[in-house]
Amino acid sequence: MDLGGWVRRSPLLRSAVYGLYGYRVEAHLDRGDVPRHVGVMLDGNRRWARAAGMSTADGHQTGADKIPEFLGWCEETGVEVVTLWLLSTDNLNRPADELVPLLGIIEEAVRGLAASGRWRVHPVGALDLLPESTASVLKAADQDTADNKGLLVNVAVGYGGRHEIAEAVRKLLQEQAAEGTPLEQVAEMIDVEQIARHLYTSGQPDPDLVIRTSGEQRLSGFLLWQSAHSEFYFCEAYWPAFRKVDFLRALRDYAQRNRRYGG
Repeated sequence: MDLGGWVRRSPLLRSAVYGLYGYRVEAHLDRGDVPRHVGVMLDGNRRWARAAGMSTADGHQTGADKIPEFLGWCEETGVEVVTLWLLSTDNLNRPADELVPLLGIIEEAVRGLAASGRWRVHPVGALDLLPESTASVLKAADQDTADNKGLLVNVAVGYGGRHEIAEAVRKLLQEQAAEGTPLEQVAEMIDVEQIARHLYTSGQPDPDLVIRTSGEQRLSGFLLWQSAHSEFYFCEAYWPAFRKVDFLRALRDYAQRNRRYGG
């Protein structure tokens, strides 16, 4: 009997098998070695939609619908901070017929996260580069959820790692200029801690684990500064098809690594 072929041809059986497998993986997770901060590159929405014969907007919407489910998995396993890369600065150059619907989907997704009352939602990115409506939604979510005690969810919209670092240095220089600090003295005082204090994620732990879906194996500018000591996990599944078992595999892989700092 070709049991493997039978499982592949039966969606219900396949779901049951993966559910059982996921349960076994989760049961053997070391809860003392779960990453505190997980960064996720939600990649593959367009390719998933194309493979399914759907529109690009449908792919982005399905990807957005996956977010609350994923955050629930993070809560269950003890993750404290999640950074979701929803839109890069490069994406802002996409054609209007794709960008406008995508921004609308992001706005609704952020509103939904804030309205749930479960999480603290914090925008991470260059809000000044975004349309006013999108920036307003992000700022409102930040304010409305500031006192929530749940998972801290960074929504990276209009985000680029190089832009973040340049902006952090700019803010540091402006801060010191306002205090009248001579340029020579500013140059001497600039260090890692000073720059980190002006990053979008200031005061947060750096990501322990960065996950990228869709099979791509590069950072593309995501959390360049913060990920200096992060572990990386690249998953073949497109984001809309990312399952709990895929997440648990990432956590298991992370727990099995011997983390070394400085080589």
